[in-house]
Amino acid sequence: MLELKNITKSFNQRIVWKNLSLKIQDGQILCVVGQSGGGKTTLLRCISGLERLDKGQMLLDGQPFDPIASRNNDAVIGVVFQDFQLFPHLTVLENITLAPKLALKESNQTAVEAARELLTKLSLADKADLYPYQLSGGQKQRVAIARALAMKPKILCYDEPTSALDPGLRDKVKAIILQLKAAGMTQIVVTHDWEFAQQIADQTFKIEPQKQ
Repeated sequence: MLELKNITKSFNQRIVWKNLSLKIQDGQILCVVGQSGGGKTTLLRCISGLERLDKGQMLLDGQPFDPIASRNNDAVIGVVFQDFQLFPHLTVLENITLAPKLALKESNQTAVEAARELLTKLSLADKADLYPYQLSGGQKQRVAIARALAMKPKILCYDEPTSALDPGLRDKVKAIILQLKAAGMTQIVVTHDWEFAQQIADQTFKIEPQKQ
């Protein structure tokens, strides 16, 4: 279980959110919804250790959790970014195996075998040797999901996973998220798409912009 207790974040004296608290149980899907500027992506960045909280505490399985410190050890939190952030000079397979080899010290063989298994599960087995520019938006997103899963995270986060996707690809993303839930993966989805959130969420959390 991940718990956030009375967390606060601001930028240049502008409060993004103050004394925010929420919990997510293992194996569940939490959707964080709200209008633009409310701090949804900032919340995800703090949970994943890309930003530091001003105040408050995070607990993981009841113990104090520092996501910034954990990034140097185990990838507890995985992130699928809105713009995917794939390395353009690396193939699909190289994008997925890079972090496990560097951070987890996996052998090339182990990393490649795990990556190919993920690509097969995500219907991308024939894309392993392609470069990001050769992929569609939906394919890039699935590669980004595979790359995050390759680090064996306890919690997988998505930043606006359905933005700019047509209805068919939106349904595929929903299917992948629900498939991962069935396998026991805890997931946090940041989205402005309330309908999509209702289709996948065990719980929703709405963030409202702070009055300054």
